[in-house]
Parts: sequence; structure tokens; C-alpha cells
Amino acid sequence: MVANVVGRSACAALLALVLAALSPAQAQQPSANAIALAKEIIIVKGGNAIYDPVVPQLVDRARTIFLQANPLFGKDLGEVAAKLQAEFTPRTAELLNDGAKLYASKFTEQELKDVLAFYKSPVGRKVIAQEPVILDQSAANVDEWANKVADEVIAKFRAEMRRRGKEI
Repeated sequence: MVANVVGRSACAALLALVLAALSPAQAQQPSANAIALAKEIIIVKGGNAIYDPVVPQLVDRARTIFLQANPLFGKDLGEVAAKLQAEFTPRTAELLNDGAKLYASKFTEQELKDVLAFYKSPVGRKVIAQEPVILDQSAANVDEWANKVADEVIAKFRAEMRRRGKEI
């Protein structure tokens, strides 16, 4: 059994090496310039704002847990929470870097330059401004459509079950 597990591990390792050799683009780390371009894209699009609430939410969640167990420590826990939030907030840059690495691993430097130029152009700025509005309206449209279709599905279920002599 041990030999079987070792054999499988060796096969898995060999397969990983072969796959890495077959796809060198995925194995390569993006350049510092590509990461910088990707980071700028995220910032221009306002995507870095999604990282802003992460630390306050984590700190508040921990404060709330400690407060539930120790209700008399509210003042101290609030002070510690403020200190920790100030301490950890700069670390959200790690999230921005991770996001930039993801972008940079999916696009060439030239593509990143083109994307950045687009988002800095008048039409790109318009896309940035209008996209949230469009996505919100699309979500509302999906909800409305789903409710309408759900009513139709329910009606069809009832009709078919009635046809079968069963009232639902």
C-alpha cells in the first residue's frame, strides 16, 4: 500500500512537471512592469475600493465575538479595534498586489497597456462610470424576469399535476 501511495505521488509529481513544461506561459511569473500596469488598471477602474471594507469587517467581527463573551470590556475592545484597524489597513495593499498579479498572469504587457489606455480614454471612463448602473439594472431585470418565469413554471406544474389528477 505504501508503495502504491508513493507511486501515485511520483506519478502526480511527474504529471505536474510535464504540464508545467507544456504550458510555459502559465509557469512564468508576470514581470514587475506587467504587475504595475495591472495595478494601475485596477485603480483606474476603482476596483481597489473592494478591498477597503475588508479590514474593518475583520476587526469588527473579532471585536463582536470578544464583546459577546466579555460584555464589560466594550470600551477596551473598541480601543483595541481602532488600533488594530489602523495597523492592518495598510495590508490591503497585499490584496491589490494579488489582484494585479492575477491580471498580469492573464494578459501580455501590451494587452495591459491597451486595456489601461482604453480605461483612461473618454469612452473607457464612461464604461467605468456606467458599468455599475448597467449591472444594477441588469440584476433588477433578472429578478423581474425570474419572478415572471417562476410564476409561469408554477402555473405549468399545477396544470400538469391537475391533468394527472393531483391538486397542488
